[in-house]
Amino acid sequence: MLVKPEEQLTIIMKGIHTLVDEKELLDKLKRSYQEQKPLTIKLGLDPSAPDIHLGHAAVLRKIKQMQDLGHKAVILIGDFTGRIGDPTGKAKGRVALSDEQVKANAKTYCEQIFKVLDLEKTTVRFNSEWLSKLTFEDVLKLAATTSVARVLERDDFQKRYKNQVPIGIHEFFYPLMQAYDSVEIQADIELGGTDQTFNILMGRTLQKHWGLEKQVAIFMPLLEGLDGVEKMSKSLGNYIGVSEAPEVMFKKIMEVPDHLIIKYFELATDEHPNQIQMVKQRLKNGENPRDIKLELGKIITGLYHGEDAAEKALHFFEMAFQKKEIPPNIPTILVEIGAESIMHIIPKLVEMNLVKSKSEFMRLIAQNGISFNQEKLEKGDLDQVIMNEDVLQIGKKRFVRFEK
Repeated sequence: MLVKPEEQLTIIMKGIHTLVDEKELLDKLKRSYQEQKPLTIKLGLDPSAPDIHLGHAAVLRKIKQMQDLGHKAVILIGDFTGRIGDPTGKAKGRVALSDEQVKANAKTYCEQIFKVLDLEKTTVRFNSEWLSKLTFEDVLKLAATTSVARVLERDDFQKRYKNQVPIGIHEFFYPLMQAYDSVEIQADIELGGTDQTFNILMGRTLQKHWGLEKQVAIFMPLLEGLDGVEKMSKSLGNYIGVSEAPEVMFKKIMEVPDHLIIKYFELATDEHPNQIQMVKQRLKNGENPRDIKLELGKIITGLYHGEDAAEKALHFFEMAFQKKEIPPNIPTILVEIGAESIMHIIPKLVEMNLVKSKSEFMRLIAQNGISFNQEKLEKGDLDQVIMNEDVLQIGKKRFVRFEK
């Protein structure tokens, strides 16, 4: 049973950057409600970078909210367009992916997106289903729907053209192919980041050309990472991955700058706008942002790992980072008690990915970054013999207990 259109609109509008356009969306929602027929929401994914973080998941969370309102999603894996590579925001053309790379990345994507989306309300399609069947005549007709001047309106193409960086003619076809996907699946709504504005609006153009009702375009803002400045990015190290361990995810959320608390509530949670308004008021009234971030950490961690794991992650954080105590349920290493020194177990720490190498372990000691039984470890302590229940702490997040 679909929710009333006005309530749907309130939830859909939460946290978005731009909507094209609101009246069209409300009309679609009203018709959908009257007919009790779900809308088709499209999200295109370029399978070139399969590790999803909370920045990517902002769009997925919005789709999940619309699924909860009764609508269905089509996740469009660009296996055909991936052979070209989306030129959006690129200073030069991208190297095309092989079929094997596309398939491997698409599989990884699917494993991650269903941490967010409702499997029963989601269909995964590959645009090679229709794009690979187009004849050359079909392609020419597709190209005739727009002009070179229109394509050159894109900022990235403009910059490359002015800087005399080559633009392949095949790159002009990327937005056309992405737009044709909307024609093929008859999308009612397409979502994407603000960097996808040109491509998604092109979908409206082609749908109109083919005599279809134009899709509504919803653009989500880019989410800043833990540095509070740059867009969340794995390469910048300011990201929170959706597949990270609950304790790590929770700890990273606690590092979110205070000025981004509301934005994370809007883009990284499914909280109702009325609830977020209450959080805004609490901050305005002077409530400690740390306490609100504890709630935020529990909500986000629970979305990806479940409430029990989120509760344990909260307890872990409080023990390890607030009370400075050793948390329970930490990894263990079996050792020959009284016979092995700290130096002897460094290779085991490397095997468990607690440190990358012996040299990193030594560097952390020099930086006072390793503790043994809650005492800072020094280089001269490496020959210390390990006893049962001894605990080693590496940095702030990694613990290991030794047992016989």
